[in-house]
Amino acid sequence: MANAESARRKAVPEDQQTASKSRLRQNAESLLLAVLVALVVRSSVVEAFWVPSGSMLPTIQIGDHLFVNKLAYGLHIDIPLVNKSVVLARWGQLHRGDIIVFVSPNDRNIDLIKRVIGTAGDTVEVRQKKLFINGEAVPDPNANFKRPDERNTVPRDNLAPVKVPEGQFFVMGDNRDESYDSRYWGFADERDVKGKATFIYWSGWNFGRLAHWIR
Repeated sequence: MANAESARRKAVPEDQQTASKSRLRQNAESLLLAVLVALVVRSSVVEAFWVPSGSMLPTIQIGDHLFVNKLAYGLHIDIPLVNKSVVLARWGQLHRGDIIVFVSPNDRNIDLIKRVIGTAGDTVEVRQKKLFINGEAVPDPNANFKRPDERNTVPRDNLAPVKVPEGQFFVMGDNRDESYDSRYWGFADERDVKGKATFIYWSGWNFGRLAHWIR
C-alpha cells in the first residue's frame, strides 16, 4: 500500500511537468508562427520605410514614416542579406507619376524613393528644367525647384534625350535641384522595385500629415 501511495504522489508532478512542457511548446509554436507571418507580410504585402533625405520635398518630408504597398505591381519575396527579390507573379505596371521604393542601382544596401518619369519605350529629355517625353513637353506639377533661375547645369537642368530600355524605368525626385536620380546614374531595373508608396503614418509631430495619402 505504501508503494502504491508513493507512486500516486509522484504521478501528479510528472503530469504537471508534461502539461507545462506542452504549454511551453504551444507558446513557442505560436511565437514562431507569428514571426513567420510578420516576415511574410513585411516581405510581400506591406513594409514601413523611413525617409532620411529631402530629394522628394515637398511631397515627402525628411523624417517621414510611410507604408509601401508591395502588392501594387506583383507578388515577390525578399531575400535577406543580399537585398534581392524573387518575383512570383506580376500583375501591375509602373506608370508615370508613381512614387516607388526600389533598390539603388549603385548600392544594393540602399533603398531609394523617387517618382517614375519614364517607363520602357519612353524617351525622356530635360530642356532648361522643362520635362519632355517622346519629344513633347508634358505637365510636371510635382516638380519643385530651389534654384529656378539656374537653368544651364548638365544634367540637372538639361538632359539629352534618352530612351528607356525594356524592363527598366527612369526616375526623378520632386526636389529637382537637389535630387540624385536617373539624370545622373541612368535607369533602374523593374525587378528591383519594392513597392508603391501609399501613405504617411507618422511625420514627427506634424499631425496634419498623419495618415496622409501620397500622390
